[in-house]
Amino acid sequence: MSAEFFSVRGVVVDLVHEKLIPGEVFVVNGKVDSIVEDSSVDGPFLLPGFVDSHVHVESSMLSPEAFARAAVKHGTIAVVADPHEIANVAAVAGIDYMVESAKRVPFHFFFGVPSCVPASPMDVCHAALNADIVDALIQRNDMFFLGEMMNFPGVVNGDPDVLSKIESALKQGKPVDGHAPGLVGQQMVDYFAAGISTDHECFEIGEARKKIAQGAKILIREGSAAKNFEALIPLVSENPDMVMFCTDDCHPDDLLLGHINKSVKRAVKEGYSVFDILRIACVNPVKHYNLPVGLLQQNDSADFIVVDNLANFTVSAVYIKGEKVYSEGSVLFSASKPKVPLYNFRTTWDFDLKVKREPKMVRVIGVIPGELITESLQFKPWGSGTFIEADTSTDIVKIVLLNRYSEEPPSVGFIKGLGIQHGAFGLSVAHDSHHVIVAGTNDSDIRACLQFIVENRGGICACSKGDLVGATLPLFGLMSNKFAEDIAAEYKAVNSAVHSMGSTLHAPFMTLSFMALSVIPSLKINHLGLFDVDTFSVTNIFVE
Repeated sequence: MSAEFFSVRGVVVDLVHEKLIPGEVFVVNGKVDSIVEDSSVDGPFLLPGFVDSHVHVESSMLSPEAFARAAVKHGTIAVVADPHEIANVAAVAGIDYMVESAKRVPFHFFFGVPSCVPASPMDVCHAALNADIVDALIQRNDMFFLGEMMNFPGVVNGDPDVLSKIESALKQGKPVDGHAPGLVGQQMVDYFAAGISTDHECFEIGEARKKIAQGAKILIREGSAAKNFEALIPLVSENPDMVMFCTDDCHPDDLLLGHINKSVKRAVKEGYSVFDILRIACVNPVKHYNLPVGLLQQNDSADFIVVDNLANFTVSAVYIKGEKVYSEGSVLFSASKPKVPLYNFRTTWDFDLKVKREPKMVRVIGVIPGELITESLQFKPWGSGTFIEADTSTDIVKIVLLNRYSEEPPSVGFIKGLGIQHGAFGLSVAHDSHHVIVAGTNDSDIRACLQFIVENRGGICACSKGDLVGATLPLFGLMSNKFAEDIAAEYKAVNSAVHSMGSTLHAPFMTLSFMALSVIPSLKINHLGLFDVDTFSVTNIFVE
């Protein structure tokens, strides 16, 4: 329950009128009743809370309750959350699970309707969300937008099912999120002309500028694997009204260290306008998604944060709907331990992983550090003998994907750029269908990882010479039922094990998880085998 009446003194950062107001904010019944000026006040600073404009809560490996407790410490009061990870593994029941979980904590979760489940017609998931299901969901009051439209071929080629989903959202006056990495030319024009209004997949500023010219808002992403701040931050001074900040996918150890506040602080340090930055972080998402979040104006919901200054942004207090939810290092709300739900998960894992040598060039997935896109590489068969194995001298190791939803044999390929010199690592979070994905230098350690994940019905692990360290993910094979501090400690241990194998990637697990996403170029792996995203077709490991 929010306090009936209270007041907070400080310098109010009025982002609507771009001015500082020293004084006192009076809150009555959860709303800002008035702001009374007092020139004697010189601190702290009161400002609207930070909003993550695009995140998949499941990718934090945390339940919504645990996520809220971690994020609120950094001044985040709201997230625009696309639950397509859980929708892939549990359909509408999974979406409802997230919504009900979020209701148990005083934090603003604004969920959308996943548009692409599965991510493409070439993927498989628990159950597809067709146009009729999406239409029913988008009419709900607890759904605020249509999630990222990853099926860009469907949009530009006029696929009736895809266009019907977009039309359902637009008919309800709800925005449609985009997902169009590297899309250029007339296809890019046609994509946004269909009614899509954002994109969080730009990795170079020229691409972003062209999309802004089509009316799209660009989300500057700083997640655990994909980091586009450095490339896109000039947009702040060029077109601040067309920019928002997001994390997209953020692992628990990173979330403990910071959230949207990191991008805000970094942008201020680089000399960009404080008012521009804070509008991007606090106001633009609220306006774009029509969110019922206060902006420190009279009669607004009392949603605001208290910080030391407008350089460090050290948070001392957070108020949501007039309730003080964080104060001086302490989260003031509790969260119960989630019950483990029922969900579909395969039971077999032990298969032949050999790749028989052929006198042809070998296709290899090429990792690009800090990006979700990959290269499609080709090499002459290396080594000798009947089978092709990993070659750590050239940083090429084996990658295996095991279909979560059936007992079929795995897809096997090769990947370059993970950096490991021994062992294997893997997880049951493989975007977006969330099959089991493992990479390693030898079949024995790969099998040990597969066994751990399958027997625990989800998890994350690393194994070298039979020595395995891991953490289970009992909530749909995606999330832990522990608090952020606990799963972060487990995640750090597993991540450290991968780094001890030689990987220098900041987030090797997040990187590996995106090697299965067959809507981001160029070469990926799915349940059918290697997938050429550029031609949108399954391709052979050997070049024909």
